[in-house]
Amino acid sequence: MPTRPFIRKVRFEIRPWGNGPDPARELLPYVDTVSLVDLVSAFERAAGYDVPGQYAGIVLDYFNFGDLTSYLTGRPDSGYWARKGAIALLGCDCGEVGCWPLEAQVITAGDVVTWRGFAQPHRPERDYGDFGPFVFRRNQYERAVREAVAAASSS
Repeated sequence: MPTRPFIRKVRFEIRPWGNGPDPARELLPYVDTVSLVDLVSAFERAAGYDVPGQYAGIVLDYFNFGDLTSYLTGRPDSGYWARKGAIALLGCDCGEVGCWPLEAQVITAGDVVTWRGFAQPHRPERDYGDFGPFVFRRNQYERAVREAVAAASSS
């Protein structure tokens, strides 16, 4: 009998990014209470990968992701990310997504949303098979996305 996946909680924090009088907005995913940056950085260090970590959230003001709801639910409506079948959940700590992204598939099936198939496109030899998958209740995930979209719109 198949086992049910361990269900996690997700949230997306919108916070200032960068120095200066008018900082940009960063969208940083959390799994349970740990940022995805901290989770993947620990995984990469344990795996002995060169340049572990080096991530930041998605800097919303620097990245043309289209509709944020569509993007975070894995249905980007156009462009590079839609063709890849994955989205960047994290970008480089320099603020540029394309410089050092952490990509994953966002799969919605029934009452769950799953992040799986993690990849670092600039290091295709890296194996992220033991990182994730992260499974969330669909209604909780969709609520977290709605809250992130509202926070991004008001900031």
